[in-house]
Amino acid sequence: MDFNDIMKMLKDPQALQLQAQEAQARVASVNVVGSAGGGMVRVTLNGVMEMLSVEIAPEVVDPAEIGLLQDLVRAAYNDASERVKEATQAEIARSMGGMGLPDMGGLFGGQK
Repeated sequence: MDFNDIMKMLKDPQALQLQAQEAQARVASVNVVGSAGGGMVRVTLNGVMEMLSVEIAPEVVDPAEIGLLQDLVRAAYNDASERVKEATQAEIARSMGGMGLPDMGGLFGGQK
């Protein structure tokens, strides 16, 4: 992207907003898998850091309780993730001297 492209975008805020929304959608559609313990625990996150799934190998826990444990881990992660977003937004608001935050367009991973 060259300077002229940037200037065109700045002159057309609607196009810039559309481009930002498209980028957010692309980021949100990303899915990644992290693992630990040689693959005995696997976590899938989307591009806005929401946990989509957690898989725990049966040999790590009592197999009769694995479904409940997976649900609890996913719920705890999502709760913590939401708390981080809220704390981050509150800290930014404090650092701005109480000025209202503009619409950040899901900058912190929240849904619009």
